[in-house]
Amino acid sequence: MTTKDKTALVISAHAADFVWRCGGAIALHAEQGVKVTVVCLSYGERGESAKLWKQPGITLDRVKEVRRAEAQKAAMALGVHELIEFDMGDYPLEFTRAHKDRLVDVMRAVDPAFMLSHSQFDPYNTDHMLTTQVVLECRSTAQAWGHNPGQKVLGAPQLYLFEPHQTEQMGWKPDTFLDITPVWEKKWAAIQCMEGQEHLWHFYKNVAENRANHFTRNSGGQSGGRNCKYAEGFQSIFPRTVDSL
Repeated sequence: MTTKDKTALVISAHAADFVWRCGGAIALHAEQGVKVTVVCLSYGERGESAKLWKQPGITLDRVKEVRRAEAQKAAMALGVHELIEFDMGDYPLEFTRAHKDRLVDVMRAVDPAFMLSHSQFDPYNTDHMLTTQVVLECRSTAQAWGHNPGQKVLGAPQLYLFEPHQTEQMGWKPDTFLDITPVWEKKWAAIQCMEGQEHLWHFYKNVAENRANHFTRNSGGQSGGRNCKYAEGFQSIFPRTVDSL
């Protein structure tokens, strides 16, 4: 498979999650010719738009309209191949059988080399951990030959869990660091699209700088480590098959 034939799939609970947590991975792979599809399950209109709700006379429809525009603008800044908006509502996210079947169809249609989603545990945001529980369920269903026979069956894409907000509370342990320095300006531009959550802009800039330190340290440190200014961390779910270490 050439890079131009390669695809990736991101499943984001809310409009901004794919930006904060894996915007660099999206932009980097997009520059390499990988077609990255993002599924945005909700706009975070109820639970992640406090700045907007403080405006006099604001309505749910208006909040959704603003957050939708932000997500679309950020996706464009990152080079997202396709942004698929489920518009499920949030706080709480509630998956019907139809939602799950639609996600299975997306997985099979995209046929990703890898997928990215949330940590498996998040006591601060149950939408996040429910999303990954459903992603794992749908991954299994998409691999089942008896589900919608005749469709192309999904292979075995790695699922990477991107970084949650408070890693100490989530049981999230990164085993992969990705240097996103070459595309940092694209991620920073996408971050600034998220005006409804401006209070998080510099928090996630700091996260990227801290992970860059970890990237350098784990690539050899002061004994020849590769310099890195910005990075993202991920935790893989499934074993990886390799021919050499």
